[in-house]
Amino acid sequence: MAYRGFGAAAAGVVTLAFAASPASAVTEIQWWHAMTGPNNDVVVKLANDFNASQSDYKIVPTFKGSYADTLNAGIAAFRAGNAPGIMQVFEVGTATMMSAKGAIKPVFELMKEQGEKFDPQSYLPAITGYYSTSKGDMLSFPFNSSSMVMWVNLDALKQAGVAEPPKTWPEVFADAKKLHATHPTCGFSSSWITWGLIEQFSAWHNVPIGTKANGLDGFDTVLEFNTPLETKLLENLVELQKDKSYDYSGRTNTGEGRFTSGECPLYMTSSAFYPNVKANAKFAYTAVPMPYFPDVAGAPQNSIIGGASLWVMAGKSADEYKGIAKFFTFLSDTDRQVYLHEVSGYLPITKAAYEKTKESGFYDKNPILEVPLKELTNKPPTENSRGLRFGSMVQMRDVWSEEIEAALAGKKSAKDALDAAVSRGNQMLRQFERTAVK
Repeated sequence: MAYRGFGAAAAGVVTLAFAASPASAVTEIQWWHAMTGPNNDVVVKLANDFNASQSDYKIVPTFKGSYADTLNAGIAAFRAGNAPGIMQVFEVGTATMMSAKGAIKPVFELMKEQGEKFDPQSYLPAITGYYSTSKGDMLSFPFNSSSMVMWVNLDALKQAGVAEPPKTWPEVFADAKKLHATHPTCGFSSSWITWGLIEQFSAWHNVPIGTKANGLDGFDTVLEFNTPLETKLLENLVELQKDKSYDYSGRTNTGEGRFTSGECPLYMTSSAFYPNVKANAKFAYTAVPMPYFPDVAGAPQNSIIGGASLWVMAGKSADEYKGIAKFFTFLSDTDRQVYLHEVSGYLPITKAAYEKTKESGFYDKNPILEVPLKELTNKPPTENSRGLRFGSMVQMRDVWSEEIEAALAGKKSAKDALDAAVSRGNQMLRQFERTAVK
């Protein structure tokens, strides 16, 4: 099986010029990323700290916009022959990067060639599985990882006579109705609708999103999330949407302010929402694991990650590759991972950093930050819960969202909407397969 670079069927073969640098000069390494606000500051600090730790290499971080913008910029730069050395790509861009074998330098190969210590077993398995081949070879370097949690307004629950945060979906449905009495516009809501209600939901219940281990074992995967279980979830949300006990908040995270403002007392979104909640919520709050249906055998299973990883681009000089490998070793340092976890709200990527954070007593004072870690490590990942790798995932999420929105608006039944989401998604997968694999 031969692989081509980004959009090879349309763009043709692209040749990258190898960068050269004077023998005595500091080797600059471009790092394109999508971090904003406080987390942009973290990226800059990491680069500065690495640059100060040695004199041979200089990491130059550049903000390139949203995750999608950064990925598109990287594709364009690759085609033009001036891609960065390191590119941050969100998790659903993994299949796009993986299919472009001529455009990337797999991290496991890089670290081996450069003689840097690199043991995939030292990273959290729920993270490594997402960015690895079926043989366990890591293609990219985990950087900022998160999971989905349920954010809870404790003051609102108390006002509505709800004793404790819900653990199961039936409890969420019941609590949403009670909360609706005191919060007329929204009892419960969520962001990242497909990530939460299809991708995370399926993994959490140990049911497949698609065949071939959710695409991790091959691009010829077939979607299959239109089952009675997923239909039951959507049917309940459609019913609650009628009086806004549940109220839809959009495809991305633009509605998260509905939680911090107090409008929506129950809100499912990323654990990376933590710094925002801490800064803006004027009420008692917590975060709890995602709900599950108690009649599903073995549930809950484990969650899958969100966030992004760092990909190394092809066609760089030997000096650049040596510097990138040393930078990844720098990032893997246990104390550095502990720091990143505590200041950014993202997860530590190594087992050692998680254990050190736990042993320090940090979670006793900050239990919210351990919730996503407990979700990810709840049980050893299965073929249904170690991640997903679908081509055209960014565009496919929009199609899935469109169908869910049709059901919530009463234009389609939940079953018809999910059937259409699967059918349309499969058409997109076949198109991606024809483009990416020859």
